[in-house]
Amino acid sequence: MIQTPDADFDVTNIIQSDECSPLTTNGADLDLMLGKDYGALKDIVINANPSLPPLSLLVLHSLLCERYKILSAVHTHSSVKSVPENLLKCFGEQTKKQPRHEYQLGFTLIWKDVPKPQMKFSIQTMCPIEGEGNIARFLFSLFGQKYNAVTSTLIDSWVDTAIFQLKEGSSKEKGAVLRSMNAALGKTSWLVGNELTVADIVAWGALQQTGSANAAPANVQKWMKSCENLAPFSSVMKLLK
Repeated sequence: MIQTPDADFDVTNIIQSDECSPLTTNGADLDLMLGKDYGALKDIVINANPSLPPLSLLVLHSLLCERYKILSAVHTHSSVKSVPENLLKCFGEQTKKQPRHEYQLGFTLIWKDVPKPQMKFSIQTMCPIEGEGNIARFLFSLFGQKYNAVTSTLIDSWVDTAIFQLKEGSSKEKGAVLRSMNAALGKTSWLVGNELTVADIVAWGALQQTGSANAAPANVQKWMKSCENLAPFSSVMKLLK
């Protein structure tokens, strides 16, 4: 007889024991994670709709720029009539252009009339990734962070909750998520343990996009301030003004 765990088992009550290095440490080996491609820069190309900018992906771009040498670019597709100036300059000004081969990663954002963000990568055998949450997971994996199975599941759960309930759900669902976040953040500094993860980045972006930030409970408000005290979040905040 196979014993299965209780479906109502709450993994948020498990004390996280992962020892994770901060995101400001030395960069991981991109060749090891993405494959060695001689003579070509690894390129990430993301299509996104300017009517709903994927804030989490902009935060992740900024974090990646702290770790790697990234050649960033922003373009506008013909399917979009106009894009606000602040979105056209969402990666800032790159005044010092270096030879392409001196960069570790290419990161191109194309403002395009698409229903959800789409990402393509230079490895031809890789299937295109769709959805802000899935792209955010991929980008965060480039930091080389390692988690145990329970922590990874909890992070994935928060990412999906942020996208499908906090961002796209009903007002009842959003209220339930905010209560769950408030409870989790009453135990730890971040949504999953004591280190920033992709769960925090996606959830923060969803709160900003839905306008739920001002109505958030106390622990969530404190957590949001912790996020916005970090430069990558504060720089994206300027795009909302």
